[in-house]
Amino acid sequence: MTNTARGDAGFLANGEQFVMRLTLGALAEIEHGLGLDNLGQIADRLKNFNTGDLATIAAALLRAGGHSLTAADVMKIPADLATIVGAVADAFNALGLSHAAKTQAETANAPLSGAAGSNSASA
Repeated sequence: MTNTARGDAGFLANGEQFVMRLTLGALAEIEHGLGLDNLGQIADRLKNFNTGDLATIAAALLRAGGHSLTAADVMKIPADLATIVGAVADAFNALGLSHAAKTQAETANAPLSGAAGSNSASA
């Protein structure tokens, strides 16, 4: 059973209920599985992912949700792509991480206050 307060997202495939859960362990697995250096890179990677990335992410979330599945197993789940992508998005959205990642990315790309066109006499 899904519990969105815990970061759960669920979907039904071939009569079986699948639960994805976003946990610290799942995030660590995703980082490692995608070869990322830090958590902040996950949001960037999710903007341009491939099917292997999706399977890696979904498998980590499903394992955290109590399933014993590998990325290869995820590829065999009889569900359409939109269902899997939607469940992954729902798992991240359940804890507000999609908003936090967007805010972090915007902050990282913003120029430093006073950096451009500074009229400071100290230089």
